[in-house]
Amino acid sequence: MTLGDLIEATFLGLIEGLTEFIPVSSTGHLLLVGHFLGFESSGKTFEVLIQLGAILAILVVYSTRFVDVAIRLPTDPQARRFVIGIVVGFLPAAVIGVLAHGFIKRVLFETPALVCVTLILGGVVLLIVDRLRLPQRHHDAMRLSPLMCFGIGCCQAVAMIPGVSRSGATIVGAMLMGVEKRAAAEFSFFLALPTMAGAFTYDLYKNWSLLSADDGLLILVGFVAAFCAAVLVVKTLLDFVARHGFAPFAYYRIAAGVLGLLGLWLVG
Repeated sequence: MTLGDLIEATFLGLIEGLTEFIPVSSTGHLLLVGHFLGFESSGKTFEVLIQLGAILAILVVYSTRFVDVAIRLPTDPQARRFVIGIVVGFLPAAVIGVLAHGFIKRVLFETPALVCVTLILGGVVLLIVDRLRLPQRHHDAMRLSPLMCFGIGCCQAVAMIPGVSRSGATIVGAMLMGVEKRAAAEFSFFLALPTMAGAFTYDLYKNWSLLSADDGLLILVGFVAAFCAAVLVVKTLLDFVARHGFAPFAYYRIAAGVLGLLGLWLVG
């Protein structure tokens, strides 16, 4: 392992933290940037395991609210409804992730052109949905019904395809179901916790034997960088969305996808 490897791990960790909770596909960015940098991780585990930094960022920023939910859980039906909704919303991604894990890692993660195409298509969808005059019946991300959470979770499962964006699919699904933009973005934070924790745990279990001490150090470096960047994003994203919507992210996705395809064509 060289200093260059550590710098690349730091850079990729920052990308993970900056893009995990905005609808531009953090995994897609990591795969594309890693491809152009020539960065290779054992079993593509680095790209999944550094997500733990983003998970901890959510826990830190929302610690007071989560502690309050935990305290009220035994006596407050609304607190229990929130927890049930998150669990139900997580199930579609969990089932598909387990059943298709091998195909996702061996095929989808190894196809950078697919990432570029899904970035572009996802950007078009996000732009269309952002401009629609959708009804906004739900303004509290912690008061969605379990049925709505399941529907949003089914949308999230589409993001098993790299480049789609977990947060983007979740936000689009929530908005189509009448959730206000800010609340949709916040719900994507909450649903990320079990989804990313599950992906981390399952990927670590499947690839533990492939990891070396050098891999562990690179993952640690990427984790710290991802945590620092994700805290910044989580603290600022909701206000940005309230002012500007999701159109800036849609345009960025389309541009990134086009540039990615151009780059792949130039390098052959």
